[in-house]
Parts: sequence; structure tokens; C-alpha cells
Amino acid sequence: MTYEETIEYLYNSVPMFQKVGAVAYKEGLYNTIMLDEHFGRPHTKYKTIHIAGTNGKGSCSHTIAAILQASGYKVGLYTSPHLKDFRERIRVNGESISKDYVVDFVENERCFFEPLQPSFFELTTALAFKYFAECNVDIAVVEVGLGGRLDCTNIITPILSIITNISFDHTQFLGDTLDKIAKEKAGIIKNGIPIIIGESVKETRPVFIEKAAECGSLITFAEESNEVMKAEPNDDGGITYDTKSFGTFNGELCGIYQVKNTATVLCAANVLKTLGIRINDDDVHKGFANVSESTGLLGRWQKVKVKPTVVCDTGHNVGGWMYLSRQLKAQQCKKMRIVFGMVDDKDITTVMSLLPKDAIFYFTKADNKRAISEKEVMRIGTQLQLNAQCYPDVKSAYDSALKDADKDDFIFVGGSSYIVADFLNDCI
Repeated sequence: MTYEETIEYLYNSVPMFQKVGAVAYKEGLYNTIMLDEHFGRPHTKYKTIHIAGTNGKGSCSHTIAAILQASGYKVGLYTSPHLKDFRERIRVNGESISKDYVVDFVENERCFFEPLQPSFFELTTALAFKYFAECNVDIAVVEVGLGGRLDCTNIITPILSIITNISFDHTQFLGDTLDKIAKEKAGIIKNGIPIIIGESVKETRPVFIEKAAECGSLITFAEESNEVMKAEPNDDGGITYDTKSFGTFNGELCGIYQVKNTATVLCAANVLKTLGIRINDDDVHKGFANVSESTGLLGRWQKVKVKPTVVCDTGHNVGGWMYLSRQLKAQQCKKMRIVFGMVDDKDITTVMSLLPKDAIFYFTKADNKRAISEKEVMRIGTQLQLNAQCYPDVKSAYDSALKDADKDDFIFVGGSSYIVADFLNDCI
């Protein structure tokens, strides 16, 4: 098979949450353990850092990987979903897994895994862990797919666990209250392994404290660390940080939500140093300044054009939009134009209530079975008295926004990771 045929096989032969939603979710670790044993438990061949949370885990994962790379480590990075190409999910020192490796893995192993009927994510996780072992990585940063306790990445015993925050997402699997969701995410806390909590609220804090105590794990709340003493936008489009432990440096990633992520990452750097991982101030500075180049990160308040300014962001739930709505309102522009769509397991009404009322909207849908139709988005938008038109795909929506825009306008593309994926694939 060619690489393209192999990817099509993976998309169509194993259930993929990104494509079909809930039917792809498999509770329990049986398949993961069987795959892991078949490949010789590859995740035990290197150190790992495990990162869960509702929002921010992607940015934190990439930034920590960038810092470790700057420190001279060979670093594996496993994240999801991908935006342009499947291979984004599995990287070593920023380089995506090769097409040939993906093809060979499927061709050589399908006789074993087909009878198991694993999910797409179960199979991809096995592929990543095997690849990292064969690349002889020193350490792998592993992002949870969904939840924590029963997520298939949870077979690892990391040197550090991180939970960025908790808000409402995937409630059909994780629970309909913040404390229930927190209990699922807290499942990544392991006996004697330090845990960092990026943000907590009154419903989630006791859950984390109780689980850490049960496991004998040192718990650090990043929001109490005062690591970030000052954060201000700089002329390069990023954020300049004055910090308690690592001095002053420029962070490449912008977006006001990155300040919270930065506090979490700096706490992680401090804990990693106590664990014998060599990290100095210069490594931290280089890592924060070069996250995208070092790791291939896409879609985090990513500016893709000027005059008019065009930005895309993968924020896709209420928690993410609490920050994105503030970011949009802070933009200085002649007119704001927003290309927007969502998928069917999100609280679209609440998210849309956070959208700026004075913007012009171009409602659309992603090329995904789970996408909410542009007509339904338009219906909700009309109820909210938003000025909008609807379009059948992201490209036509963006092309219309770009055609309408003056050079001093601001165009935002988002609402769903899949909207951003279509935008980066079809419009850039």
C-alpha cells in the first residue's frame, strides 16, 4: 500500500473518534495491553511525561518538548488530533514519523491487530510507543487522548504527570459534573509520581488532593506558584514573561490563555530539575521562543496573514472560548469577521453566546461526519441576533470573508479543531 492508501485504511478500518465520534470510544485497556505486550512493552524503554486536561494540554506538551530538545535530549512527542497530516501526532525532535514507517507498521502488523478490532487511537498509541523505542528517545511527552483513567496512554508510568485544567467536554464519557470529570482525569496520577495541576476550581481541587494523597504523590498547584510575575504582549506578536525561577524571556505562542499554560510549564521545569532532568534558564528561554519550529505546533492563535490579519485557533469548547472571546474582544481592527463551525459533541449554544456581537459571521461546517450543519449553526446564530451568512465548506466561507475584508479588518477562523484543519489544508 502507498502511504495515502494506508492512512485511508486506518481511517476506514478502525473506528476513529475524530471521524465518527462516540462509536469509536472503547472503554478499558484490554486492547492497549494486548498491543503493548505484542510489541515488547516499548513504553518502558524510555522516560515519559504524561499530560491530561480539558484545554491547554497540546500547548503544554509542545512547549515542554521544545524545552527538553533545547536541553539536548532526544524527545518523542505524541499528541492529537492532527490538523494537516496524520504524522503530526508522532514526532521525534520535531520530525514527524516517516511515511514508510507507518506503511510498514500496518502491513507487517495487521494480521495481529485486525482480530483485536482496536480503535484508531489504540492503534496509533501502540505505533507511537513502538516508534519512540526504536528511535531510542530519551524521554517522550505523551498527551492523553480523552479522559485519563481509561485512556490507552495510561499504561505508562511517567516521571511526571500534569493535568492542565478541567472544564466541560466529552461529558458523555467523562461525567456531567466537574468533580466527575476531574476523577477521570486524575486517573493519570500514579503512586509516588509527582503531579502538577495547572488550574483548579472548588469542585476539582479536593479530587486532586485526595487522589494525590492516596497515591503518595507530591502535588503542585501551578496557579499558586507565582512563577509568572508579569506577562505582556511584545512587538514580535508573542508574550514577554518576567518569572520567579527563570528570569525574563519571550514566549512565541500568543493568546491570553498561554499565560496559564506558561505557569504550568514552568512548574513542570522546576519539578523535572528535581528529578535529575538537566534544564537551565537558557533551555527554557529557547524552548518558549521556538515552540512551533522545534515541535511543529499548529493552530494556537496562529497568524497566517496580515492586511487583513487572519488568525486561526483550535479552541473548541466552553473552557477554551472563555479565553478566546476575551482575546477577540481585545483586537483593534476596523471590522471583525469570523469563520465558525463546531461538531456535535460540544455545547454550541453556550460557545456561541460568547461570540462578539458586533462581528460578521461566516458559518460553515468541517468535512467531518460529526460536523454540525451550517444551517443549524445559522439557526442558533439567528436566535442570538448575530450578523451572519452560511457556507457549505470552510474554503467557501473563508474565501467570502477574505473577499469582503478591508486590509484593516481581522478574520478569525475556528470553533472546532476540524474547522482549523480544513482551513490549513484547503486555504493556506
